[in-house]
Amino acid sequence: MGIRRLGYVGLDVTDVDAWTELLGRTLGVGVTADKIGSREVLLAELDEFKYRLALYPAAEDVPRQIGWIVDSAGELDRLTRRLEEAGYPVRDGSPEEAELRGATRLRWFTDPVGYRVELAVGEAKMRSAPARPADGGRGIIGLGHLVLAGPALAELRELYETVLEFRLTDYRAPGLYFYRCNRTHHSIALARADAPSIHHLELEHDSLDDVGRSYDRALANEVPISISLGRHMNDKAISFYVQNPSGFHLEIGCGGIEVGDDWVAHDFGTSDVWGHHHSASNPFAGPAS
Repeated sequence: MGIRRLGYVGLDVTDVDAWTELLGRTLGVGVTADKIGSREVLLAELDEFKYRLALYPAAEDVPRQIGWIVDSAGELDRLTRRLEEAGYPVRDGSPEEAELRGATRLRWFTDPVGYRVELAVGEAKMRSAPARPADGGRGIIGLGHLVLAGPALAELRELYETVLEFRLTDYRAPGLYFYRCNRTHHSIALARADAPSIHHLELEHDSLDDVGRSYDRALANEVPISISLGRHMNDKAISFYVQNPSGFHLEIGCGGIEVGDDWVAHDFGTSDVWGHHHSASNPFAGPAS
């Protein structure tokens, strides 16, 4: 498979200070200031690579880019041909954009809901390990997955499953689909919604104790817990969710399963083994439109 994993997500954010506070005090993540041209950007140090989450100060909270790491330059060329044959014009990223991402090659296209999707070759390691709070444990070890929702669900599924060659892991009626690009249960899930949005980003933690420490810090810092602690039925991960300053969720989780080539996609029915009680209505609980 040409795409190796979810590499990074860029967000335009209106309240950089609130994001920095959430990442630092609650999740123990350092943030480094950088620039692309004359524009400021803050890079969250989730693991040893340059960044997985980029925050761009802006007048509106919207996703800026979704970046996928591709195995090689040859695979980038092959996926470019597939995208263009499917009707997606592909453009080269600028040298400044590639440098910021730590990539040797960078291309991008616009997905069916209007988001910029990037394909990058290469990842720049910046540190042996990120600094973490003194309360023990490795904490966050990387960016796990995202859930993307929008009105063009059929087109999104066609893009990821047919054009980009992700594999369907499982699904839940009435319209939530989980896809993988490696052995991890899923790197992206797709759902129907009236307007395009990222429902959540998952920040992968090393252990249940690390999740618990983040939970304690969230309570101490009065961070809104939008979905309570629980275990998912399909990937078996244990997690809780907080509402971030841009209005969507960050999932704080660990323990998701891996699957092999013999895995059979299926409807997993009940969403959770236990827990995961929503503080507001669940947008995926009702019938699909």
